[in-house]
Amino acid sequence: MVKPKNKHSLSHVRHDPAHCLAPGLFRALKRGERKRSKLDVTYDYGDGKRIEFSGPEPLGADDLRILQGLVAMAGPNGLVLGPEPKTEGGRQLRLFLEPKWEAVTADAMVVKGSYRALAKEIGAEVDSGGALKHIQDCIERLWKVSIIAQNGRKRQGFRLLSEYASDEADGRLYVALNPLIAQAVMGGGQHVRISMDEVRALDSETARLLHQRLCGWIDPGKTGKASI
Repeated sequence: MVKPKNKHSLSHVRHDPAHCLAPGLFRALKRGERKRSKLDVTYDYGDGKRIEFSGPEPLGADDLRILQGLVAMAGPNGLVLGPEPKTEGGRQLRLFLEPKWEAVTADAMVVKGSYRALAKEIGAEVDSGGALKHIQDCIERLWKVSIIAQNGRKRQGFRLLSEYASDEADGRLYVALNPLIAQAVMGGGQHVRISMDEVRALDSETARLLHQRLCGWIDPGKTGKASI
């Protein structure tokens, strides 16, 4: 008997632990809070490792969901973006990522696709123009986030992601993910595994925020005790 094909093509995310576990990076936001607050988060996770996130607006559960979808899409279809891209689009993505210090020679990763494909994979409305515009707004908000990552004496700086020639009107998507996420996707270091089936099943901001933190805290197949 042939099993019916899953309408979603992506099963999981290989995400960077720091992006999943930094307290306050993604929050449940009150109405109007984005206009009043800024993003300023520092996460010290031991052994000389420290990461700082800053931006003009705080990030919400909607931004978290979009980033999860982009990282998932990078898994099977992502293209490595090296220090010296050969194409104009690659050079622009690299420029907009604003790599500094050690990051100048680090690989990033490109996601090419469409807003509709991204919406489908995260379980969002596909046929709504407003929903697709909201996805573009989230990506632009994520692009505004600057990161400084310290590992011992090594220091990297970059944008959380960069976007080039993406167009909500015709649905094209062309995004670069920062070197820390790229390393997790490519299996070059520690990563957090997040089930996309679980991501699609969640329907509240609180559930999405808790789910990512729990995935970062507990390895797949293991159990742990949590208190609230």
